[in-house]
Amino acid sequence: MKELLLYIARNLVDHPDQVSVTEVGEADDLTLELRVAPEDMGKVIGRQGRIAKEIRTVVRSYAQRTGVKVSVDIVD
Repeated sequence: MKELLLYIARNLVDHPDQVSVTEVGEADDLTLELRVAPEDMGKVIGRQGRIAKEIRTVVRSYAQRTGVKVSVDIVD
């Protein structure tokens, strides 16, 4: 799931080398913290949070197939 989130985020931003994902939590209840460059924050969040919502939807649907509960946090 970490690789999926990295792939999506790197393709959205102007500075893909500054994208990082940190896994927090246990194996069955996982939180992925996404960090991007400050100038790319708007591209990851989108208007009214639409892109962020869709990123979370894609990652959750992938995680559901493996039986893991995942949440995505976009961190400053």
